[in-house]
Amino acid sequence: MKSNNKYNRKTYSNSSKVRKVISINDRLKRVLLAFFIIFFLLIIRLGWIQLVQGADLKEKMYRQLTTSQTISPKRGTIYDSTGKALAISAQVDTVSIDPTKIVVEDEDESRAEILTKALKEKVAKAFSDIFDLDYDETLEKVSSTSSNVTIAKKVENDKIEELEAWMKENEIYSGINIDEDTKRYYPYDNLASNLIGFCGTDNQGLWGLELKWNNLLTGTPGKVTSAQDAVQDFIPYENSTYVAPQNGNDITLTIDANIQSIAEKYLKQACEENPENDGGNVIIMNPNTGDILAMATYPDYNLNDPYTLDFIPKKTWKKMTDEEKYAKQQETWSNKAVSSTYEPGSVFKIITAAAGLEEGIVEPDKSNVFSCKGYEEINGVRMYCSDNTGHGKLSLREALQHSCNPAFIQLGQKIGAATLYRYYDAFGLFNPTGYADIEGSGTSGEATGYFWDLKDVGDIELATMSFGQRFRITPIQMISAVSAVANDGVLMKPRIAKEIKNTDTGAVTTVEPEEVRQVISEETSEKLLDMLETVVDNGTGSYAQVKGYSIAGKTGTSEPDYADEDAGFVASFAAISPVESPEVVVLVTMYGLPYEENHSGSTVAAPVVSQILSEVLPYLGIPSDATDTDSSEETITLSNVKNKTVAEARKILEKQGFVCEISGNDSDIVSEQMPVAGTGLIDGSIVKLYTKDNDTRVSQTVPDLKGMSLSEAKVALKNKNLNIKYSGSGRVISQDITAGESVEEGTVINVVLKTEVQE
Repeated sequence: MKSNNKYNRKTYSNSSKVRKVISINDRLKRVLLAFFIIFFLLIIRLGWIQLVQGADLKEKMYRQLTTSQTISPKRGTIYDSTGKALAISAQVDTVSIDPTKIVVEDEDESRAEILTKALKEKVAKAFSDIFDLDYDETLEKVSSTSSNVTIAKKVENDKIEELEAWMKENEIYSGINIDEDTKRYYPYDNLASNLIGFCGTDNQGLWGLELKWNNLLTGTPGKVTSAQDAVQDFIPYENSTYVAPQNGNDITLTIDANIQSIAEKYLKQACEENPENDGGNVIIMNPNTGDILAMATYPDYNLNDPYTLDFIPKKTWKKMTDEEKYAKQQETWSNKAVSSTYEPGSVFKIITAAAGLEEGIVEPDKSNVFSCKGYEEINGVRMYCSDNTGHGKLSLREALQHSCNPAFIQLGQKIGAATLYRYYDAFGLFNPTGYADIEGSGTSGEATGYFWDLKDVGDIELATMSFGQRFRITPIQMISAVSAVANDGVLMKPRIAKEIKNTDTGAVTTVEPEEVRQVISEETSEKLLDMLETVVDNGTGSYAQVKGYSIAGKTGTSEPDYADEDAGFVASFAAISPVESPEVVVLVTMYGLPYEENHSGSTVAAPVVSQILSEVLPYLGIPSDATDTDSSEETITLSNVKNKTVAEARKILEKQGFVCEISGNDSDIVSEQMPVAGTGLIDGSIVKLYTKDNDTRVSQTVPDLKGMSLSEAKVALKNKNLNIKYSGSGRVISQDITAGESVEEGTVINVVLKTEVQE
């Protein structure tokens, strides 16, 4: 029994151990089974994600990293006729941010908030320092909740490099975007500013030709879609796309920058010398092609800073309201030559004369055709001539020479209103000229003339329009009509653009000269030119003469309408040269001249024409028939005395008849001289000499010489150690350096003298 019990206990003990092992094995199996099930499920899940959802998740990931950037097209360049770039676009960048990405992540929310605030302050400080921005305003942008905020536009490359260096140094990339852009530059600042106009910060034209030709110049933006990592490095992305921008067209103008600068120089001088005027404009045209060689307006402005008007004193500007400032800016930006109308005055007598000749009503030299007693009375209203004593009996040639209003009233009555209107229409005075209408451009910006309806033209209206008053046209319409007279009677469409170039393909479209119509016969044209030449040779246009060149022209002085007497007088002059084969037509117009001051076309506008043509005609290579005979004194060529001793230099110059001024010992060596060697000087001129140890230059303010006699002008300049060179006789009507300018002692001032004439 005992043995059995013992056996049984032992058996029980072994069974218990077996049960424990089995229990452990079962649990292990269950764990392993669970592990395999989980692993299997994980494999299935990974497979599902990889094979089924992979493409979608991949796309979602790339969408989070994908950036889409607009590629700005390069705006086309505007060139002058000689190839000078007048308006160009340069590569710049725009810096923007996504403030929601400029954050610091941390498990501790309060700590993350503090670190993010510090990061935003750091970024704002960098932006304000690099781009010279207001820190508080920049911090406000960086702290905004917007997803896209622009920090700086039109940023130059050196600033971008500075920003990129800062980003690399501080390992800050997320949320900062640098996008390519372009910026408009105008290399010649004010040159042709009222014609060219300017662009806004978005490179869209806002004024002038930049606005009118915006569709041609601006191009079409491109687009690039790509993926970038946190440090803005590009990563492979199969759906990346690139749409290339279509750059704007280049446009070449008919404007010659050299002729434009000549026109602007003398227009500015005339406006500054005649007080209280409302500015003016100059148009220079080739009558054979209609090409506009220059179109100048004063006052002008700097195209690179159009909102700053330098001619207005800062104190005055500060006192002006925002509305007054904006109105003044718009007035300054406008191109009066095409956008404003005026009463042309006696220049318009060219059109009345053309109609009379073409209709066979009058001949140039048939005597006693017209009668002037100083006025013409129409329905009880007296219309006076410039000479109130009267001109007596006149031919058409004499009427033009004297600019006689009564004679042209009588001619207008003979022609009749209906016939005159037919010629006005033929000369293009009832419609815009379309001077800048080229492929793809609009037609806005050009004004047109204002005339009475034909049915409303009575005796008084017929009389006034016969001598160019009480209706309005634009200067571009006036010069186009005069150019038709110069071009054998053929009216050409004014042309400001020569060609358009597609910068992507290189294709060039030429804007051909366009003949509008034959307005008058070649015979009538020849008769008019012959008569208008005598206006300059012997009549009211004598101040427009240029030595060595034949000039035909007509003065104009229009008085303000009685309804707007404060508008002031308009003085103008139209010139054609050379008369035998016209190549250039010039129209100078000055506005708002007060009655109390010089306000006639003969004394205000004609001298400007003379100055302009004296430089433009030789520049164009038009030969002169000038001889050595001149009313000015004989000039002596100044010798070169540099590198000679003071004693030697003084001896040479005094022998030539000059006055030598120098501070220094006789043994000192001359290092510079003023004027420079080779300058033509009259006897008694002053020559300033300088040595290496004594090179202090002295400046003088140029005096106003206009109206002075030759002797008075010589004394006025000599008192300031300045020299004179002159042509003509009588009294000074113009000087090449404006009164009030500062020049170095010894400078030569060129002046023109003329005998006074009446218009």
